[in-house]
Amino acid sequence: MPTLLFFYSFILLFINMCMKIGVIAIQGNVQEHIDALSRVLSDAGVDADVVSIKHAGIIPDCSALVIPGGESTTLSRLMGREGMIVEMQDASRRGIPIMGTCAGLVLLAKRGAGDVQKTGQQLLGLMDIEVNRNAFGRQVDSFEADIVIPAIGDEPFNAVFIRAPEIVSCGDGVEVLAKVGERVVAARQGNLLALSFHPELTGDMRLHRYFLDMVKGKLSLI
Repeated sequence: MPTLLFFYSFILLFINMCMKIGVIAIQGNVQEHIDALSRVLSDAGVDADVVSIKHAGIIPDCSALVIPGGESTTLSRLMGREGMIVEMQDASRRGIPIMGTCAGLVLLAKRGAGDVQKTGQQLLGLMDIEVNRNAFGRQVDSFEADIVIPAIGDEPFNAVFIRAPEIVSCGDGVEVLAKVGERVVAARQGNLLALSFHPELTGDMRLHRYFLDMVKGKLSLI
C-alpha cells in the first residue's frame, strides 16, 4: 500500500510540473475556455498553466490543446499563416489531447461535406470524421438543447449550438458520445475530442473535466 501511495503522489507531482494547456487564441470564446479550464484544474488540485496561443512556437510545449469556436475558414487561414497547422498535426501524432468546439470540430476533421467541401478550406485532417459546417442553420437559428452524454454522467448537458456543425460520418475508430436526434454532435477518437456546441458558455464543467481526465491519462503514460 505505501508503494502505491508513493506512486500516486509521484504521478500527481509529475502532472503538476509538466502540464500546460494551450487555447488557440485567434478568434472565438478564448477567455471562456481559459476560465473553464482554470476552474477544473483548481477543483482537481492541479497546479498547471493555461495559456493563449496566437503564434507558432508555443504548441510544441503544451500538454493539451483547445481549438475554440469562430469562423472555421478564417481560423484555418490564420493558423496556416502563423505556422500553427503543422505544429497541431505534429502534436496530434504525439498523442497530445486536443479538444475542438464548433469551428474547432470542423478543423479537426479529415473530410468536409456541404459548405466545407464547397469552400475547399484547409482542415487539420486529424480525426476520422466527415463534417458539414452551419449544419443547424445560421446565427439566428442558434439554440440550446439538453443532450445525454453517457461518458460524463446520466444528467443531461445543456448544450449551446451557434452556427453549429454536424458530424456527417465517423470512421471505425471514432466513438460517438452524443447526438441531437440522429445527428452526431460529440465524438472522440483517442486523444481527440470534437464537440459541435460550446461547453465553455455554460456553468457545467463536466466536459472540460472529461478533457482534463484525458490529459492526465496521457501524462501518466509518459
